[in-house]
Amino acid sequence: MDGSLFLPALLTGIFCYLGAIESPWLFGMSGGFYVVGRPLVAGFLVGMAFGDIKAGVLCGLAVQVVFIANLSTGGATNSEITYAAYGGIGLALATTREPAVAVTLAILIGQTFGLIFYNTRMALYSFWNTRAQSAAENIDDRGILLNHVVYPQITTFLLRAVPIFAAIFFGRGLVDWLLNNVPQVVTDTISVLGGVLPALGIAMLMGIVIKEKVHLVFFFAGFVLMAFAKLNMIALVFLAAMVAYVVYLSTGKSNGDSKLVLANNVPIEQNEAAYEDDDLF
Repeated sequence: MDGSLFLPALLTGIFCYLGAIESPWLFGMSGGFYVVGRPLVAGFLVGMAFGDIKAGVLCGLAVQVVFIANLSTGGATNSEITYAAYGGIGLALATTREPAVAVTLAILIGQTFGLIFYNTRMALYSFWNTRAQSAAENIDDRGILLNHVVYPQITTFLLRAVPIFAAIFFGRGLVDWLLNNVPQVVTDTISVLGGVLPALGIAMLMGIVIKEKVHLVFFFAGFVLMAFAKLNMIALVFLAAMVAYVVYLSTGKSNGDSKLVLANNVPIEQNEAAYEDDDLF
C-alpha cells in the first residue's frame, strides 16, 4: 500500500459524502448533490486531491457524458451517480489516469456497489425515521435531533466516505494487477467501450430533449460547424442561442397569429352563445 495515496483517497471519500443528496453542509441539494455530486465537478475535486487537475477534469468529463441522461423514476435508480463519479474517477487517477478506464470503473461501481450501499442507506433511514417519530410522539427534543439529524448523517458518512476511501486505497493494487495481467484484447475492448459509452449518453439525452425529428437538423449543423469549421464551444453556444431565439420568435408569432385569425373568423354572437346557459342567465 502506498502511503501517499492515503490523503487523496480520504479527500475523495469526503467529497463523495458532501455530494450526497441528504448532505446539508453545502446549502443542501443545491450545492451538494447538484454540484459536488456531478461527475464533472467530481473530476475537478478529485484532480485537486491527486494533484492532477487536468487528468481529473478529463476523466470527469467522460463520466459526466455517460451519465448525462441518467434519470431516477419514482425514487428508483439504475446507477448511483455519486458513487460512480468518485469511485471511478478516484481509481482511474490512482492507476492509469485514462478517461476510458474511469468510465468503465464508474459504471461498474455505480451499478453494483453504489446501488448496494444506496439501498442499505434507505433501509437504515427507515429505522432512524421510526425512532424519530417515536421521539416526536414523546416530545423528546434530544431524540428527535439525534435520530433525525445526527445518526442519519453518521450513517451517510460511513456508507459513502468509508467505502470510496477503501476502494481507492486498497483497490489500487487490484486494478493495477488486472490491467497488467488481463489479455491485451480485454484492455482494448475496455478502451473502445469507454469511448462508445459517452456517445450513448449523448444519444439518450437527445432522446429526451429532441421532441421532433426536424430538430436533429440543428444538432447536425452544430456538429459540422465544430468539426469542420473549427468553431470553439463558446462561439457555438452564442450562435446556437441566436438561432434558437429566431426560431422561437418565428414559431411563436405564427402560432399566435393563427389563433388570432381563427378567433376573428368566428362571429361574436356565436362566441357569446357558446358560453350562455339559459338556466344561469
